[in-house]
Amino acid sequence: MSSKVYFTREITPEKVVALYRALGVELPGKVAVKVHSGEKGNQNFLHPDFWDLMIRTVNGTVVECNTAYGDKFGGVRDHTESHLKLLAEHGWTPRFTVDIMDSEGPDLIWPIPHGKVLKENHVGRLISTYDSMLVLAHFKGHPMGGYGGALKQLAIGCASRGGKALIHSGGKSDDRFGAWEVHASREAFPEAMADAAWSIVDHFKNHIAFINVMKNLSVDCDCCVVAEDPCMKDIGMLASLDPVAIDQAAIDLVMQSDDPGKEHFMERVTSRNGIHTIEAAAELGIGSREYELIEI
Repeated sequence: MSSKVYFTREITPEKVVALYRALGVELPGKVAVKVHSGEKGNQNFLHPDFWDLMIRTVNGTVVECNTAYGDKFGGVRDHTESHLKLLAEHGWTPRFTVDIMDSEGPDLIWPIPHGKVLKENHVGRLISTYDSMLVLAHFKGHPMGGYGGALKQLAIGCASRGGKALIHSGGKSDDRFGAWEVHASREAFPEAMADAAWSIVDHFKNHIAFINVMKNLSVDCDCCVVAEDPCMKDIGMLASLDPVAIDQAAIDLVMQSDDPGKEHFMERVTSRNGIHTIEAAAELGIGSREYELIEI
């Protein structure tokens, strides 16, 4: 069964809201709005002024989680205190209520009965205080996953530090220091991403929606302190209730582009086996790779 994916070539705050409205849903209760707040020094992340109208439309709380890598790669988001300081510097806390979901321990451990690699996901305890979630993803490349979109936001984005370690190590370690010594295989890492994403979707059921913004298309993630500059022109924005379909549609739009930079972008995706995240997520029943693209 195919899923509906709404698409616009216009990248504006107003069009973000129009895409959300096209979904025909109202997220109930207390809404967690998952963003990527951008690592210190990163030049490509989408700033809070871009997301402001959408976040206020759903009266949402901006949510993030601490990272697992810390100063190993020059980042400052691995501890709540320094993470909050950066959120203020980047303009998030002056505009919104902001919640670092794993700032209060211990983690919640959610079972993944049919996981391909992971049998449990470690998530920040505060995620349980939300009734629904809006996933705002900056679609771009990723150093380990090949690409980052809705599924990455669900998986690594919602995992605690220990959960991130589990994903990056292919389920072998929840030690955020030791995990970097254990390298997940090209199959295990994307499958662990899909497993973790499944647990978030299973928790929120039908109370979750996704928006991908295909802007600043670098091969590097917003978690990189020094990211490569974008290699492609902006493409547009997508919205769906299906995280598999929306990521598949974004990949297809890159591949269908006549932008010469797409070869560099797709080399990053394929060299990291990034499409396998989508394949594994579909096999787990998170969503469908078949979709109807509806331009608005």
